[in-house]
This record gives sequence, C-alpha cells and structure tokens, in this order.
Amino acid sequence: MIKQSERLNSVEEYYFSKKLREVSNMIQSGESVINMAIGSPDLFPSVKVVDEIKNSLSDSFAHKYQSYQGLPELRDAIAKFYNKFFGVELNPSNEVLPLMGSKEGIMHISLAFLNPGDEVLIPNPGYPTYLSVTKLVEANPVFYNLSEENGWFPNLSELENKDLSKVKLMWINYPHMPTGASANFDQFEKLLEFAKTNNILLINDNPYSFILNNEYLSLLKVKGYKDFVLELNSLSKSFNMSGWRVGMLVGSSDNITKVLKVKSNMDSGMFYGIQKGAIAALNLDKSWFDDLNKVYLKRRKLIWNIADKLNCSYDKNSKGLFVWAKLPNHVKSSDQYIDTLLKEKKIFIAPGTIFGSNGEGYIRFSLCIDEVKIDEALKRIEL
Repeated sequence: MIKQSERLNSVEEYYFSKKLREVSNMIQSGESVINMAIGSPDLFPSVKVVDEIKNSLSDSFAHKYQSYQGLPELRDAIAKFYNKFFGVELNPSNEVLPLMGSKEGIMHISLAFLNPGDEVLIPNPGYPTYLSVTKLVEANPVFYNLSEENGWFPNLSELENKDLSKVKLMWINYPHMPTGASANFDQFEKLLEFAKTNNILLINDNPYSFILNNEYLSLLKVKGYKDFVLELNSLSKSFNMSGWRVGMLVGSSDNITKVLKVKSNMDSGMFYGIQKGAIAALNLDKSWFDDLNKVYLKRRKLIWNIADKLNCSYDKNSKGLFVWAKLPNHVKSSDQYIDTLLKEKKIFIAPGTIFGSNGEGYIRFSLCIDEVKIDEALKRIEL
C-alpha cells in the first residue's frame, strides 16, 4: 500500500464530511433527520442569475478555457459591487481576482505567502479550514482566543505580548462565523495597525456581509494599509449560489499577483456561464438582500424558540447565517449533547467544538432550513 504524505497526518477529514455520512445512513435506514447544522442556502438564486447562465450556453466561446483572472466584465462587476456597497475603490484589472469559492482562496493565499515553519494567527473559535490549510502547507498555527466577554474580538494587548517574529498571516472573519459577532471601523483600524507594526498580512474572510446585517464593512475601507490587507468574499451565502462556487479576492495589485501565480497553476479558469451568472448577481440592487433577510428574520425567530426550549442563551444582535447558542452550565460536552439530540430527537445541530476549543459549551443552528422543518424540530423537542 502506498503511504499517504506526512502532511496528511496533521489533518482530519472535515467534520461535516464525516457527520453527514452518519446522518445520511440514518435517513437511508428510514429515520427522519432534520438537519439544522449546515450553512448551505436552500433558497434559489435570482431568476436573472439563472436566466443568464442558461442564455450563455450558446455563446461561441462558452465552453472553451477561460482566463485565470476571470472575465474582464466579472472583475469590473466585482469592483463596482465593492464600491457600491462598501465604498471601496478597486482597480478591476489588478486588484480583483475571481475565485472558485472563497475556500479555494484560503489555500491559494496560504501557498502564496507561507513557507514551512511560518506561523499563522487563527481565531478560536473560527472556520476550521484556516487550521487545516495551515497544516497542509506545513506552517504552524497559533491560536488567538475569542470570547463572549470580549465580544468575540481579539485581545490585541494579549497578542502583542507574544513572540510574533515568525507570524506571517492572520485570519479574521467579520461578521464572524460561528458566533455572528461583528466588528466596527475603529476595531478594524486597531487590527490593521497591529498587523502593520508586526509585518503581518491580515486577511478578512467576509462572506456574511449581507446576511441579517445592514452595516456593510470591508477591511479595505481603512485607508493606508493596503499592502497589509487581503479580503475574501463569496456569492455562496449572499446570493444563494453555494453550489456554483464563486468567490473573490481583493487587495493590492502586488498581493493579488502573488496569489495569481498559485491559482494559474491550480485550475484552467472558471466556467463561462457561471461567470455570467455571477455578473448578474453582483448587479442586483439592495432589494435582493432586503427580501432575503425577511426570510431569515422569520427563521431566526423560530430558531430562537428552539434555543429557549433547550434553555440556551444567545445574542439577538448577531449577524450572519447562524444562531450561536450557549448551552446551560450543567451541560459539560457540546459533542455529547448534539449526539444525544441526534439519537433521541433526530435533530442534527453543529457542536461548537468543531470551531475550536473555545466553542465548548455552545451549539450552532443554521438558518438554511425552511419554517416547516423548524416547527417540526420544535415539536420534537417539546415531546
């Protein structure tokens, strides 16, 4: 048997990849499981978006290799989108890079900037891919703590007392997943000053900008730090296009060029029709988000009812696609708690521990589930 590479010894299969097999097996055996864990939008993209991909299929070059940098019209649409909603001006020719989902960008950025032994500041709790990709490129993760007491924002005084000489990158994610916490302009300024002082590239993963959030903020809005900033964004959550795999990376031309060196060796361009659909999505006006959030507001209120029945506490001012709920103090293990719910109530909720050790004592509900199923979940809990 051919042995796997040593780098694979440091990572595990993604939690949801494993757990969904278990859920799938339960469903196949006849059990009715309600999945409230996954952030995969169940709502449809705009009709304009779907029509655009359909209409593009007969274009003469629709099925050929596409540019590694994406269609010029797509880059232009991204730049206009950032200007319209974030007040950030970007040069579409060299400060915008379309991606096949922002998850791809996490790997590309890491390959572009990290050498084995470099260190990366990773939020705890946070998106698990930051950690797994860091390990895959043989860099060393350094966790920084986020806590409810500090508004799920980094304690910069604590970080400044650490040896940061080997730190190359720092991942942040606001609005934050999984907690739904947001950051303001002053906090971004402090983060960027910290990054510049310590010669760290600060990357904001920003896919939840428009979900239950009216204060759109980009890290690039803070002037004077462009060399120390990259920002990822995605059409997955905001436009119900998670399966399309469309994201974007924005930043200085120098940093974008470095990432493009990696990307151009990893794929042969995004499918033409998907790019055309993405352009249509980016050209939608604010009413699209307003209508989307009306649905999520209803769902969130219903999920709050479930959290109440489970004697959990939560922040009603949180943003994004999830409800982050604190379990009662007597519950000692989030993992055991959700496994019990899955076994006894046939409800699957994400345990906070999959996002880091500081997620212990919390669970995460997704809003990507229709109201009928949320009501059914509540009834099962009340039994």
